[in-house]
Amino acid sequence: MSLGKRKPSNFYLANFLGKECILSGIMSVNGKKVLHMDRNPYYGGESASITPLEDLYKRFKIPGSPPESMGRGRDWNVDLIPKFLMANGQLVKMLLYTEVTRYLDFKVTEGSFVYKGGKIYKVPSTEAEALASSLMGLFEKRRFRKFL
Repeated sequence: MSLGKRKPSNFYLANFLGKECILSGIMSVNGKKVLHMDRNPYYGGESASITPLEDLYKRFKIPGSPPESMGRGRDWNVDLIPKFLMANGQLVKMLLYTEVTRYLDFKVTEGSFVYKGGKIYKVPSTEAEALASSLMGLFEKRRFRKFL
Protein backbone atom coordinates (compact mmCIF):
# COMPACT_ATOMS: atom_id res chain seq x y z
CA MET A 1 0.00 0.00 0.00
CA SER A 2 1.46 3.37 -0.92
CA LEU A 3 1.59 6.20 1.59
CA GLY A 4 -0.89 8.19 -0.48
CA LYS A 5 -3.62 5.55 -0.04
CA ARG A 6 -3.17 4.95 3.70
CA LYS A 7 -6.00 5.76 6.06
CA PRO A 8 -5.45 8.85 8.26
CA SER A 9 -3.84 7.92 11.55
CA ASN A 10 -5.13 8.75 15.00
CA PHE A 11 -1.57 9.08 16.32
CA TYR A 12 0.36 12.29 17.02
CA LEU A 13 4.10 12.53 17.59
CA ALA A 14 5.05 15.66 19.44
CA ASN A 15 7.49 17.29 21.82
CA PHE A 16 5.20 19.24 24.10
CA LEU A 17 6.50 21.66 26.72
CA GLY A 18 4.67 24.09 28.97
CA LYS A 19 1.24 25.13 27.73
CA GLU A 20 1.45 22.73 24.80
CA CYS A 21 1.51 19.87 27.29
CA ILE A 22 -2.08 20.80 28.19
CA LEU A 23 -2.99 20.54 24.50
CA SER A 24 -1.58 17.01 24.39
CA GLY A 25 -3.58 16.13 27.52
CA ILE A 26 -6.80 17.40 25.95
CA MET A 27 -6.03 15.47 22.75
CA SER A 28 -5.45 12.32 24.79
CA VAL A 29 -8.70 12.70 26.76
CA ASN A 30 -10.54 13.11 23.44
CA GLY A 31 -9.30 9.74 22.19
CA LYS A 32 -6.17 10.79 20.29
CA LYS A 33 -2.94 8.86 20.77
CA VAL A 34 -0.04 11.13 21.74
CA LEU A 35 3.60 10.15 22.10
CA HIS A 36 5.65 12.51 24.29
CA MET A 37 9.33 12.83 23.47
CA ASP A 38 12.00 14.82 25.28
CA ARG A 39 15.76 15.05 24.79
CA ASN A 40 16.25 15.10 28.58
CA PRO A 41 16.12 11.96 30.73
CA TYR A 42 13.19 13.68 32.51
CA TYR A 43 10.06 15.23 31.04
CA GLY A 44 9.31 18.93 31.09
CA GLY A 45 12.36 20.99 30.11
CA GLU A 46 13.34 23.83 32.42
CA SER A 47 10.10 23.61 34.41
CA ALA A 48 10.36 19.87 35.06
CA SER A 49 9.72 17.97 38.22
CA ILE A 50 12.71 15.74 38.92
CA THR A 51 12.25 12.29 40.40
CA PRO A 52 13.89 10.21 41.84
CA LEU A 53 16.11 12.27 44.10
CA GLU A 54 19.22 10.64 42.61
CA ASP A 55 18.38 12.29 39.26
CA LEU A 56 18.29 15.69 40.97
CA TYR A 57 21.80 15.06 42.34
CA LYS A 58 22.98 14.17 38.81
CA ARG A 59 21.26 17.21 37.25
CA PHE A 60 23.05 19.65 39.58
CA LYS A 61 26.28 17.62 39.73
CA ILE A 62 26.09 17.09 43.49
CA PRO A 63 28.76 14.53 44.43
CA GLY A 64 27.68 11.31 46.09
CA SER A 65 24.13 10.16 46.62
CA PRO A 66 21.30 11.43 48.84
CA PRO A 67 21.66 10.49 52.53
CA GLU A 68 19.64 7.52 53.71
CA SER A 69 17.87 9.80 56.21
CA MET A 70 15.97 11.29 53.23
CA GLY A 71 14.28 7.96 52.53
CA ARG A 72 13.71 6.44 49.11
CA GLY A 73 14.59 8.57 46.10
CA ARG A 74 11.24 7.77 44.45
CA ASP A 75 9.44 9.43 47.40
CA TRP A 76 10.77 12.81 46.23
CA ASN A 77 9.52 14.98 43.38
CA VAL A 78 11.32 18.33 43.18
CA ASP A 79 10.01 21.11 40.93
CA LEU A 80 12.73 23.10 39.18
CA ILE A 81 10.24 25.97 39.00
CA PRO A 82 7.53 25.83 41.70
CA LYS A 83 4.07 26.32 40.28
CA PHE A 84 1.38 28.52 41.78
CA LEU A 85 -2.14 28.19 40.43
CA MET A 86 -5.17 30.38 40.97
CA ALA A 87 -7.73 28.17 42.73
CA ASN A 88 -10.51 28.91 40.23
CA GLY A 89 -8.34 29.70 37.20
CA GLN A 90 -8.47 28.33 33.67
CA LEU A 91 -5.40 26.15 34.23
CA VAL A 92 -7.04 24.34 37.16
CA LYS A 93 -10.15 23.77 35.04
CA MET A 94 -8.02 22.26 32.24
CA LEU A 95 -6.16 20.05 34.72
CA LEU A 96 -9.48 18.78 36.04
CA TYR A 97 -10.77 18.15 32.51
CA THR A 98 -7.68 16.17 31.49
CA GLU A 99 -7.86 14.19 34.76
CA VAL A 100 -4.18 14.74 35.56
CA THR A 101 -5.30 15.83 39.01
CA ARG A 102 -5.06 12.14 39.92
CA TYR A 103 -1.28 12.66 39.89
CA LEU A 104 -1.17 16.07 41.60
CA ASP A 105 -1.33 17.24 45.17
CA PHE A 106 -2.68 20.70 45.85
CA LYS A 107 -1.62 22.51 48.98
CA VAL A 108 -2.30 25.95 50.38
CA THR A 109 0.87 28.04 50.50
CA GLU A 110 2.01 28.30 54.11
CA GLY A 111 4.27 31.26 53.49
CA SER A 112 6.54 33.04 51.08
CA PHE A 113 10.23 33.53 51.67
CA VAL A 114 12.95 35.75 50.20
CA TYR A 115 16.70 35.40 50.14
CA LYS A 116 18.42 38.67 51.04
CA GLY A 117 21.94 39.32 52.26
CA GLY A 118 22.77 35.65 52.72
CA LYS A 119 19.69 34.96 54.88
CA ILE A 120 16.21 33.60 54.29
CA TYR A 121 13.35 35.78 55.53
CA LYS A 122 9.62 35.09 55.76
CA VAL A 123 7.61 37.61 53.76
CA PRO A 124 5.25 39.28 56.24
CA SER A 125 1.57 38.49 55.76
CA THR A 126 0.05 40.52 58.59
CA GLU A 127 0.47 44.08 59.83
CA ALA A 128 2.22 42.90 63.00
CA GLU A 129 4.67 40.72 61.05
CA ALA A 130 5.43 43.58 58.66
CA LEU A 131 6.20 46.02 61.46
CA ALA A 132 8.40 43.47 63.26
CA SER A 133 10.24 42.41 60.08
CA SER A 134 13.77 43.54 59.34
CA LEU A 135 12.96 43.53 55.61
CA MET A 136 11.65 47.10 55.86
CA GLY A 137 13.60 50.03 57.15
CA LEU A 138 12.31 52.60 59.67
CA PHE A 139 11.02 55.02 57.00
CA GLU A 140 9.31 52.24 55.04
CA LYS A 141 7.54 51.04 58.19
CA ARG A 142 6.35 54.58 58.87
CA ARG A 143 4.94 54.90 55.33
CA PHE A 144 3.37 51.47 55.71
CA ARG A 145 1.53 52.54 58.90
CA LYS A 146 0.24 55.68 57.15
CA PHE A 147 -0.86 53.58 54.18
CA LEU A 148 -3.04 51.38 56.44
